[in-house]
Amino acid sequence: MDAIIIAGGIPESEDPLFQYTQGIPKALLEIAGKPMVQWVLEAFSNSKTVERIVLVGLTSETGLTCEKPLTFVLNKGGMLDNIRAGVEKVMELNPNARHVLIVSSDIPAVTTEMMDWLVNTTMQSDHDIYYTVVPRQVMESRYPTSKRSYTRLKDVEVCGGDMNMIRTSMITANEEIWEKILAARKNVFKQAALIGYGTLLLLLLRQINLESGIKRVCDRLNITGRVIFSPYAEVGMDIDKPHQLEILKADLAQTVMA
Repeated sequence: MDAIIIAGGIPESEDPLFQYTQGIPKALLEIAGKPMVQWVLEAFSNSKTVERIVLVGLTSETGLTCEKPLTFVLNKGGMLDNIRAGVEKVMELNPNARHVLIVSSDIPAVTTEMMDWLVNTTMQSDHDIYYTVVPRQVMESRYPTSKRSYTRLKDVEVCGGDMNMIRTSMITANEEIWEKILAARKNVFKQAALIGYGTLLLLLLRQINLESGIKRVCDRLNITGRVIFSPYAEVGMDIDKPHQLEILKADLAQTVMA
């Protein structure tokens, strides 16, 4: 299995984290003595399921290291563009890759165990997309002051995870779907057209459960998808706000001292 780490984000002046980053990539924010993304790389180092890493958005000049083979790809701008660049690099390095694990650089509390659990769980089936979510009770049990944003559906409240799996051909051979996703990423009306206005309305009215919602969207796009409920809050504990940064600084400082 190959993995892509997305690390291209640079907070702008209006971003709550700008006071900490001051123009440097968010992935390089120091947490408990090392760059945020280095924590993720070290979790990958001991993985039994991931063989190589493609890091998108940074260069080797950062001094980042990993015990797995590590390839750097320059920042392409937006997140979806970076994902696409990462998948293309994976296919260059490993033309036989069928699926790829996509991980955000801002989940420094994630561990090797969590990564291997996700890979092993997803590979029990053969879908195009695996979307990881963290139930609200899991997140708030582990990080009660995290103040995450949750999607409320008929059967569950969840926040999105930051480790997801996709079939490589979704990028390399399904140009039409990818272009639709790219075109819709910042336009609510295009998003509605993409997933269907009926599905959007049901989501807004909370009259649909998560599995049904994913099935409707996948049917609309003519792809297959599976929801993965993570028992690990760390998979969804990304750093978007200063208080979340402080939570993880304290959390990982304890890990260093242990």
